[in-house]
Amino acid sequence: MNGRPPDPARIGERLSSPARTVWAKSDQREGGKSGAWLPLWRHMADSGAVAGRLWDDWLPRQVRRSVADALPGGEADARLVAVWLATVHDIGKATPAFACQVEDLAAIMHDHGLAMPTRRLLTERSAAPHGLAGQMLLDEWLEARGGFAKDARGQFTVIVGGHHGVPPDAGQVRQLRGRSELLRTRGVSEAVWRGVQTELLDAAAVACGVRDRLVAWRDVRLPQTVQVLLSATVIVADWIASNSDLFPYFPDAQGQTSAERVEAAWRGLELPAPWRAVDPPAEADDHYGTRFALPPGAQIRPVQAAAVELARELPEPGLLIVEAPMGEGKTEAALAVAEVFAARSGAGGCFFALPTRATGDAMFPRLRDWLGRLPDEDRERGAHSVFLAHAKSALNPHYTALMGAASRPLAVEADDPRTRGSRRVDGHVVHTAELVAHQWLRGRKKGMLSSFAAGTIDQLLFGALKSRHLALRHLALAGKVVVIDEAHAYDAYMDTYLDAALAWLGAYRVPVVVLSATLPAARRRELARAYAGAQAYKASREPPRTDDSSHAYPLLTAVSPGGRAIERAPAASGRATQVAVEALADGPEVLAERLARELGGGGCALVVRNTVDRVRDTAAVLRARFGAEAVTVAHARFVDLDRAAKDTDLRERFGPPETCSGRRPETAHIVVASQVAEQSLDVDFDLLVTDLAPVDLVLQRMGRLHRHERERPPRLRTARCLVTGVEPDEPDEPDDPDEPGDPDEPGDQVGTSTAPDGPPPVPVRGSAAVYGAWPLLRAAAVLRPHLADGGRPVRLPADISPLVQDAYGAAPVGPAGWQDSLAAAEKSDEARRARQKKKARTYRLAAPKAPGRSLLGWIDAGVGDADDTPAGQQQVRDATDNLEVLVVQRTADGMLRTLPWLPPDERERRRGGLELPADAPPDRHRARAVAASALRLPRQFSHATADRAVAELEELYIDAWQGRDCHWLAGQLLLALDEECRCSLAGFALHYSPDDGLEVTRVP
Repeated sequence: MNGRPPDPARIGERLSSPARTVWAKSDQREGGKSGAWLPLWRHMADSGAVAGRLWDDWLPRQVRRSVADALPGGEADARLVAVWLATVHDIGKATPAFACQVEDLAAIMHDHGLAMPTRRLLTERSAAPHGLAGQMLLDEWLEARGGFAKDARGQFTVIVGGHHGVPPDAGQVRQLRGRSELLRTRGVSEAVWRGVQTELLDAAAVACGVRDRLVAWRDVRLPQTVQVLLSATVIVADWIASNSDLFPYFPDAQGQTSAERVEAAWRGLELPAPWRAVDPPAEADDHYGTRFALPPGAQIRPVQAAAVELARELPEPGLLIVEAPMGEGKTEAALAVAEVFAARSGAGGCFFALPTRATGDAMFPRLRDWLGRLPDEDRERGAHSVFLAHAKSALNPHYTALMGAASRPLAVEADDPRTRGSRRVDGHVVHTAELVAHQWLRGRKKGMLSSFAAGTIDQLLFGALKSRHLALRHLALAGKVVVIDEAHAYDAYMDTYLDAALAWLGAYRVPVVVLSATLPAARRRELARAYAGAQAYKASREPPRTDDSSHAYPLLTAVSPGGRAIERAPAASGRATQVAVEALADGPEVLAERLARELGGGGCALVVRNTVDRVRDTAAVLRARFGAEAVTVAHARFVDLDRAAKDTDLRERFGPPETCSGRRPETAHIVVASQVAEQSLDVDFDLLVTDLAPVDLVLQRMGRLHRHERERPPRLRTARCLVTGVEPDEPDEPDDPDEPGDPDEPGDQVGTSTAPDGPPPVPVRGSAAVYGAWPLLRAAAVLRPHLADGGRPVRLPADISPLVQDAYGAAPVGPAGWQDSLAAAEKSDEARRARQKKKARTYRLAAPKAPGRSLLGWIDAGVGDADDTPAGQQQVRDATDNLEVLVVQRTADGMLRTLPWLPPDERERRRGGLELPADAPPDRHRARAVAASALRLPRQFSHATADRAVAELEELYIDAWQGRDCHWLAGQLLLALDEECRCSLAGFALHYSPDDGLEVTRVP
């Protein structure tokens, strides 16, 4: 090497003429002719140089350290490997199977001794995709030049084979081994092909400085995590080097030097460097005070201080589970811990995972505000990249404001499907196949590579789903601190994917913070073991080290990768509420009577139902009794803009006193909501009515009761929760209706009977369908002492952990007369959970295998592409395959328009009642208004009915909206309502209103 440092640009210095004719890129034209083109040696040099820039300026230290730890030469070796593999990743293009595709370029190669059949004659070239061909060629070279054993070769070569997103499997390798003519044309030119392939690989090894390191690498056993990170780095380098805007083709670029090409491309790309965290202030008050806009006189809560202290004490950053009551500042604690972990681990960013798009939207401005106060080692650094990770991110005004700002502190990666397209073929709508890669290029798969992201939990679960470009998702996560919010909100199906994702995060040594109001002890142990290994908790029931009892609360649980779990119980903050819990017979009329008495002196009540149908039925009765203006409805069956407006309205009218001053209703008001009221809404009500639900969700709903200090009507100054949603028994004599603590209809409601052999409650059918009978009956059993006459109130937060642990524990609960029903319900619940886990395992990624095992077949039998679209979510959520539609209105004269009541956008531009052209794409503003009117159809339109519904919806197919210049609407299903906001679909009558959402009734 003559003492010169490694430089992939030197690969072309002494190549033979045949080697210089091998082509890699072409803007192929009609007739198989090329226009502009790029030789392989140049693309190899570009790719290697880009990989070097990515390593030096873009990959977080946490990622670089993972790779370095696996190699004998540490980070120096790690950089060499990454640059070398990126340089040789396209060597499979130096084969007849690839080169024959462009006739005039193939003819030039033929003239230099590289003979090959024409594309038409080489009929089986699909058996030799250039990634797999490159894997085979590199395998031969490592054996010949480095003396590598078969297993040692595979862990390097599979990275070349999988650079288009899917590592090959063993069957593909065997098939190509039997088709050697696809790698080298047999006969006279076979030696020329072999010589050129070897020459290019030799030149790459010398230019990249790896020739002298091969002996040291022969005994290396790369962990699968390292193979994945190297694969992803090669993919990103290839993507950048393949962009002809950044790296122009010959002949225009023929006079450029490699240094000029790379410098210009990198400058044009402007990839923001990763965050480099500084160690935050040691004092918790100083740390929180400088990172968050705390109100004057605010005190750091004990759980917040203890979380940061424990994050510093761990032997190395790991998993930290924070269980604390609602309103205790868990979000701020998570971000503070993330900063401590990042400073210790070298993480270059943070991903905040939440249950839903709505909670992700709510978190985004908080994440943005935190970033505005977050220091960096480089005080002169430029932008941080930030990403809102869900499919509707471009409709979020906080996000789009950053994208459109003339001068902004954050560089925004847009999840922008503007390359989407579709067309009608044989009466059916089909989507353009080649757009998947484009969507990744524009952000659909690249966005999570941004330094900071907030979004749905799906983005994390996709990391455990066998899908295309999975390595990119792993690279995105491996460089961050991951925060998982509302960890109690996921079912067994999602938990199966979550546990698999945690296993990989632990293997990458990615710091993780898990937040929950409280977790069952068994689930807490499962999370720790999934991340750190089985030794996190001993197989015996011996408790881990702790400073309190098993019902300690708040509770912190921490474990480093490969370590033992530590549990710590910080002091409670002193904020406490006592909630009187009462049973209420089911029925909207009974509820109306009770609320009329309770709200006689004013006040705001929250009624939480477990199904949308119960929300609508209840609201109809309450409106008849109290008036339409006194009742607000909130559930998930609204178009996106209406749903967002509902959430904003709830926060502004029922939020903290300092934010809703003057807007809280002065007269009686009732909000009837589904489970949307449980999560991430800071709202405060005087009275709560809830359907019987799993006890952790009942407690979550109680967190919306007397949440803030404010003046309340005299009758409602005691926090009270009325529990209903149970099928009625035979009534006894009524109690005094004027006593506020008495149920309206006595009898055994929600398990209040003291008879030891009395029957258990029977949850209403909708609740049992949503949650299953077992968690409902266990909830009724543990709440029974509080529901009985004279029962003590539920103390928040003191009773949260005991109630949850008892409800989900193994010990019997409830009267003797309930035990047979509980046992049957538990058996049914276990069977349901087993079915969910088995179903999830079909496409779930296996845990990392032993070091040295290659990624061959890593995502065999996978799902193909997956992203945060309805189809993608179906893979990681055990949900009915609901259709999503864009809702518009058709006027009497046949004109389409946006829904008339839509609110103005963030720039106060009108969105409601805009006419939509049928002969041209709508302008961007109109298209966004339609896209923001998405609605998920309910379960009636799933399974067999879905096919009929899709066929009917596709009758409204507007060809002008299907091109790439109409990316917001292309390929989407449109639901057109008439002027009365009604329509029929697949045998159902639909009616929509901005107040009540979608109503669906079967047509007789």
